[in-house]
Amino acid sequence: MYLYLVAGALFLGVAVVAAMGAARTGRRAAVSRIATIIDYGTQNFVGGGAADEASLFIDAAPEQSAVASAATWLGGLFSGRLTAFREDAIHDQLIAAGMYTIAPRTIVGYRLLATLLLPLLVYVAFGLHGASDLLMIVIAAFVGWIMPLTVVQRKARQRLDTVDRALPDLIDLLCVMIEAGLSFPASLRMASEQFGPPLSDELRLTLQEQTMGLSVDEALSHMADRADTPAMKSFVRAMSQGEKMGISTGQIMRNLAGEMRNRRRARAEEKAQKTPVLMLFPLVFLIFPAMFIILMTPAVINLVDGFK
Repeated sequence: MYLYLVAGALFLGVAVVAAMGAARTGRRAAVSRIATIIDYGTQNFVGGGAADEASLFIDAAPEQSAVASAATWLGGLFSGRLTAFREDAIHDQLIAAGMYTIAPRTIVGYRLLATLLLPLLVYVAFGLHGASDLLMIVIAAFVGWIMPLTVVQRKARQRLDTVDRALPDLIDLLCVMIEAGLSFPASLRMASEQFGPPLSDELRLTLQEQTMGLSVDEALSHMADRADTPAMKSFVRAMSQGEKMGISTGQIMRNLAGEMRNRRRARAEEKAQKTPVLMLFPLVFLIFPAMFIILMTPAVINLVDGFK
């Protein structure tokens, strides 16, 4: 009886917090939207294309759900008081994963909510009758703490791998366009229409920053910060050095494309060499036992019959 009262009180508290966060969300969204319009000066954009590009920044504060609002409030409460919750590293992971509209404190709040709710669900489902149940509760708390950040890190890793795989093709296309007489920003704009996400998203953000007044080097360096991979850093470094030293951009692109393909081939060979190690666990614990059961069962049956 007391268990259900405690669970009901906890869920009631979460609902009250969510309602309070939802009440504040509209006000925060309006303030953020006005600040974004003032900062980026959308009145300076002329034409539909520039206005469409600027709309991504204007919509950077979408309306949150009640759970997300509660997580944001809870994460802000704890991240402001405990130095262990550093938002900088989480912010970098969110940018790499392409989650531009999610605040780091929201992820912290999700971690705290999952750490509280998962053990409670395990306790309600199985009770606490021994050491095994206590171990399950501890494991549930650990899983709830690491699961939200693990999902973000996995999405960021997959997104950066996709960008790395598409980067040699982008450099080839840029090389052809530049040698045809187009400027680098114009080539980048045309190339962004030929690729899908996430590379096209990064290119459009880079073009938006150039439209808003940043130089090409600054916009490319910001893209390298968002997609922090060795291939992207090599691309940005080569372009910056070429602009400073006056080297032909087409020749830089051609050499860089060959380097990218060699790097991609080396990474594929590295993954192929890791395959035997990765196959060791399923072989030892899944395939070999099944083979031994199939091969040894007739011999064991014959031995038992012989001893009888």
